[in-house]
Amino acid sequence: MSRFDELKQNWEKFVHFLKEKGIIRTARITYNVTWNMFLIVTVLLILGGVFAAGVGAGFFASLVKDEPVRAHTSMKEDIYNYEETSTVYFDNNQYMGKLQSDLDRQEVSLKDVSPFVLKAVISTEDQYFYEHEGVVPKAIFRAMYEEFSGAPIVTGGSTLTQQLIKNQILTNEVSFDRKAKEILLAMRLEKVLKKDEILEAYLNIVPYGRNSSGRNVAGIQAAAEGIFGIPASKLNLAQSAYLAGLPKNPFVYTPFSNGGVPKEDISAGVKRMQTVLNRMLSEGSITQAEYDEAIKYDIKKNLTTKQQSSFEKYPALTVEVQRRTVEILAKVQAEKDGKNFDKLTPEELKEYKDNARIQVRQKGIKIHTTINQKIYDEMQAVVANDNLFGPANEYVRGKKLDKPEPEEVGASLIDNKTGKIISFVAGRDFNREQTNHATYMKRQNGSTMKPLLAYSLALETGKVQPGSIVPDTPIQSGSHSIGNWDGKYDGLVSVRHSMKWSRNTPAVRSYMRVNTDEALNRLEKMGVSSLSPNDRGAPVLAIGGMTNGVTVEENTNAFATFANGGNFVDAYMIEKIESNNGELIYQHKTNPVQVYSPQTSYLLLDMMRDVVNGGTGNNINRYLSFSTDWAGKSGTTNDDIDSWFVGTNPNVSLGVWIGYDTPDSLVKGDGGTGKRNQRIWSLLANAAYKHSPQLMDPDKQFAMPSGIVRREICGISGKLPSDLCRSAGLVTTDLFNAKFTPSEVDDTLTKGRYVLVGDAKYKALPSTPQEFTKDGVLIKEEFLRELGLEALNKLTNTTNLLNNIVPEKELKENGKVPSAVAGAKMSDGVLSWASHGENDVIGYRIYHSSDGTSFKKIGSVTADKTSAKVPAGVVYVTAVDIAGKESPAQTKVQVGEKKPPAEPPTPPTDGNGDGGKPDKPQDPPPPPTEPTDPGTGDPPPATTQNNNKKKPSNG
Repeated sequence: MSRFDELKQNWEKFVHFLKEKGIIRTARITYNVTWNMFLIVTVLLILGGVFAAGVGAGFFASLVKDEPVRAHTSMKEDIYNYEETSTVYFDNNQYMGKLQSDLDRQEVSLKDVSPFVLKAVISTEDQYFYEHEGVVPKAIFRAMYEEFSGAPIVTGGSTLTQQLIKNQILTNEVSFDRKAKEILLAMRLEKVLKKDEILEAYLNIVPYGRNSSGRNVAGIQAAAEGIFGIPASKLNLAQSAYLAGLPKNPFVYTPFSNGGVPKEDISAGVKRMQTVLNRMLSEGSITQAEYDEAIKYDIKKNLTTKQQSSFEKYPALTVEVQRRTVEILAKVQAEKDGKNFDKLTPEELKEYKDNARIQVRQKGIKIHTTINQKIYDEMQAVVANDNLFGPANEYVRGKKLDKPEPEEVGASLIDNKTGKIISFVAGRDFNREQTNHATYMKRQNGSTMKPLLAYSLALETGKVQPGSIVPDTPIQSGSHSIGNWDGKYDGLVSVRHSMKWSRNTPAVRSYMRVNTDEALNRLEKMGVSSLSPNDRGAPVLAIGGMTNGVTVEENTNAFATFANGGNFVDAYMIEKIESNNGELIYQHKTNPVQVYSPQTSYLLLDMMRDVVNGGTGNNINRYLSFSTDWAGKSGTTNDDIDSWFVGTNPNVSLGVWIGYDTPDSLVKGDGGTGKRNQRIWSLLANAAYKHSPQLMDPDKQFAMPSGIVRREICGISGKLPSDLCRSAGLVTTDLFNAKFTPSEVDDTLTKGRYVLVGDAKYKALPSTPQEFTKDGVLIKEEFLRELGLEALNKLTNTTNLLNNIVPEKELKENGKVPSAVAGAKMSDGVLSWASHGENDVIGYRIYHSSDGTSFKKIGSVTADKTSAKVPAGVVYVTAVDIAGKESPAQTKVQVGEKKPPAEPPTPPTDGNGDGGKPDKPQDPPPPPTEPTDPGTGDPPPATTQNNNKKKPSNG
């Protein structure tokens, strides 16, 4: 039997045995039951899974049922709608800094981020970033397990996509509802953006704690610059790992405190960096050598030093730029909406400005200014010198201030042609009270108003020209008197003279010759925006007596009108505004407005040259380090409360104000407040010249336009010279607008005699004794009446042209014979007497007798003299009035020893040039009303008095 047959026989025996025992039947039954149960359980499990999935899906659907189906464009807008800090630039695209905001953030492209950052972020936050489609299920289950089991949380369940959704579209709320929406939107976002776009957006929105200025930062670029002082592209491995670890708990891991001071202990952040490096190593993102080098890196040692924010470094400029930008953006948006910005309701204006502020704070706009950084910095350095200023003020009108106020300053430098504000000085310390004394504060502008208002329209309409004569005499306006700053008056003077020496009353008189409403309208066209209804019709406005005042910027800008040939160009500081992606939002456009003719402008400039070259503005030449064609005007308000100087050349205009914030008198010091102000003005001009000489010292001078001519005029009237005017030496020359050259020959003068009483001159009467008169040139009373100067009896001006010119005004005589002269006495051979008290007395006659019996007139003197040297003998003095009446003889005075009668010595000259000879027949005799002494023909003698010999005692 073969081996196979043997095995078969044994198997059959075994089967027979199992059958006999019933074992096979039992096994068959068990198998069938087991199989059936397996099938049932499997089916139940499948059904349960399907049910659970359905329940889960239903639950998930219920969580996201209110979530709208977002369009791709909408999701993109939401993702990229993150707050970004706006930046400011000086002129020529020179970076200045960032504007104030709650968060410092700068957008950056992925290509400008260090590769180490990308590896560190992916290894730490989302190792399957380039593989998943928005979510990682096992990461979610693991996070759920860690959450519910209480196990240590090793990694979060959110991908970078989910974190981006949470930060930009949803909220930080912890709920299944929010998580479900996050998962749904993350998967949808993966269909909208590419992986690198998602990663770039994440790196721009994630928070990184605080920077070295103590500000909150977000985005890798702001973090890199604010923590390590380098751009994101330059971050090394250790720095990248450190920053990648910060978002886990930014304000625990950040190395800086709230004030920007480095923390003493930054170990928590360093430990987190080490964790990030370990993950990068374990995932193969870096080599062991790179890891070893990075782990040794000293983070604390390589933190950046405290960086000044733009507000800290340029507080006044930052605030001003932000204010102007808000104004511009609000106006741009209103105009887009078809609304007139100037006619918005207060509620509408507030809404537009609020939206503009949000745009400035959050949209990362780029603001380009006109400010020259070097000039701006240099000008701030000038006013930092306390020695340039007067003392701080502690009292105002006797009331003690809460704290002393320093003498403040405001300045503005403007390009004439374009209106660019090149630089400004807001004050000595903006942080003291945050007042911008250049662009915001308004003060009365004093005499700097004269070219802007007093003379401008008068020149334009031909009411005056530089050579026109406008009296400098007091003016009564209602209950107020208008006078000059020094209390003195120059009489009949030209407009040029009045401008040069800043005389008030000629300015007011010139202003009142024109239509003042038209003058004010033109002033407003030159940018003066703060006129009050009370200013209209007020004569003092011509000399700066405003209700509200002007800013330094406005005042300076207005002066630039004349340098532009009469075209006003509004000053501006914001050149253009761009969005964060470079789209142009706003571009400034210059819009010149013709206010005055080139001829009027040039005449004003030419007169203001005299102010600088020898007038009230002459101090600037002492301190300027360069010489150019400057025209300018000084200004001081009542009680020296404000001091101004504004100067312009063919390129720029510079205006400077000094004063106290609480208006009070400035301390004059050496040379007065004007000298102090002009020194500051000059040093600021020097500062600008240092960095831009071609701007401050142009090669050209102010160009004389056509229509300007030079003419000879009579300096007393401004008319063409007459022969009499020439003979009197009154001819001058000056510039004219050709339309207004004089055509009439002067007829205001006539020849005649005059008398001098004190320092006043009067026309002589026909009966006035010739011995007291002088021949000269008289100005006709009719002309004086036309000028409103009927009461004028004195002509003056600083050019000495009027020394021999007399008003044709008669001295009113009192109608009676003068009383006797009193107080005669001798001293050292000189006879003196008391001045006569009657106003019409024009002089004195002196009589002499050698023996006291026969008196002859030996001389006469004018009323301003009360003494004369006389020979020995007996003398007395009489007074003579304008009509020729002579007073009675006074007490006679003995001169020397009494001698017998003899021929009198030759008397001193009597002022007639005849050597003391007896008066000519035409000289009037002594008044006939007085009796004469028989036998002598002289006035009756009085009691003789000997002042040279002591009388004998009576006992």
